[in-house]
Amino acid sequence: MTERAVLVVLFDGVQSLDLTGPVEVFSGADAIAGRTAYPLGTASVDGRPVRTSSGLTLLPDTDLASAAEPHTLLVPGGPGTHAPAPALVDWLREHGPRVQRLVSVCTGAELLAHAGLLDGRRATSHWAHCADLARAHPAVQFDPEPIFVRDGKIATSAGVTSGIDLALALVEEDLGRDVALTIARHLVVFLRRPGNQAQFSAQLTAQTARREPLRDVQSWISEHPAGDLSVEALAARARLSPRHFARAFRAETGVTPGRYVERVRLEHARRLLEETCDGVEEVSRASGYGTPEAMRRAFVRALGTAPAEYRRRFHVPAPAGTD
Repeated sequence: MTERAVLVVLFDGVQSLDLTGPVEVFSGADAIAGRTAYPLGTASVDGRPVRTSSGLTLLPDTDLASAAEPHTLLVPGGPGTHAPAPALVDWLREHGPRVQRLVSVCTGAELLAHAGLLDGRRATSHWAHCADLARAHPAVQFDPEPIFVRDGKIATSAGVTSGIDLALALVEEDLGRDVALTIARHLVVFLRRPGNQAQFSAQLTAQTARREPLRDVQSWISEHPAGDLSVEALAARARLSPRHFARAFRAETGVTPGRYVERVRLEHARRLLEETCDGVEEVSRASGYGTPEAMRRAFVRALGTAPAEYRRRFHVPAPAGTD
């Protein structure tokens, strides 16, 4: 049977969860499959122990120069990626193109970008760092929205726990859904959030407006997703002209009113699909889409999946004995 060796790169300032999350997924696959499907190894530049950003000390198996070429190279993130050792970047530049699968978690994408491995590709990282990474590496299309992105043999993921989502996706691809689902159950996580599911809610993704009338409009949108949320109606609520309102809203929140409304409605619909048994038609009306087809188009565009499939993956049944 096929073995897919995984090598995890270690360095001072690494985020421990970025590596332990995926490693638990791969080692769990071995236990469930009853064989070594993912031989795991760790390596630092010189083979010496490294200190994580939380203060833990990790002992690598070997140094990078002595490490056997893996099938999957896993590059975690953490503060240590911001000023990486030149030897680490040089090693990634040389060995990254050779592996069959190159994976980063969180700001591990910064190391790949430094090594030129993401040039001409679409990638993601932690939402708080994507704008800076995009400015520093204009040859890379950094997208702050999805929790992970696959571009050829390279897979990049967002902050910390999204590395688990990506690892589960890889296990599902390699060993099948049943194995990945069993791992997810043991880890008490979803199998699996779609890669292009948003990293954050509409309210957290957008900035909070400084001026009270605009803050009130933001709150009103969230509380009334099925209401009239046209620019004209929202401008009237803020007592501004539509043109002035649209310009001020974007300046203070970072998104247009229309984009903000789209995010709020999508988030509301997702929550209803996850937490209630309401029908798709009822959810579409309550979320302001009007028709199931309009909601389906919005889900496919934003999440790459239809509402029915989203519910199948993420609906949480009510506890037994409750109404």
